[in-house]
Amino acid sequence: MKHSIDKQEKYVIVSLEEGKLDAIVSSDLKIILQELQLEGVKNIIIDLKEVKYIDSSGLSALIVGNHLCKDATGTMILCQISEHAMKIIKISQLNSVFDILPTVAEAIDAVFISELERDFGKEESI
Repeated sequence: MKHSIDKQEKYVIVSLEEGKLDAIVSSDLKIILQELQLEGVKNIIIDLKEVKYIDSSGLSALIVGNHLCKDATGTMILCQISEHAMKIIKISQLNSVFDILPTVAEAIDAVFISELERDFGKEESI
């Protein structure tokens, strides 16, 4: 699977450089997401700019990533989704499950806001 990973202090950006998120690519994506979780990564931004097609196994990989982040009290955000891929997500009714934003910059801002909200929530419960 062609991809790039940009690791930052509070988040990781996984940019898929494939036209399809199908059975072949999705198994590699699941492994990458699981490895990131084992490294302690809580917040993952998945840049889908190059992805024009997603099948059910691709959606499954995204669901796995979403669960891994939520289990780690983190956030997974999908961004730069093509029109066709977004249609598949909407048909599957996963647009209400995933955090979806138009740009990487907005996704990064959302990660920091989520981190602040979680930190603020911890302070209030003390």
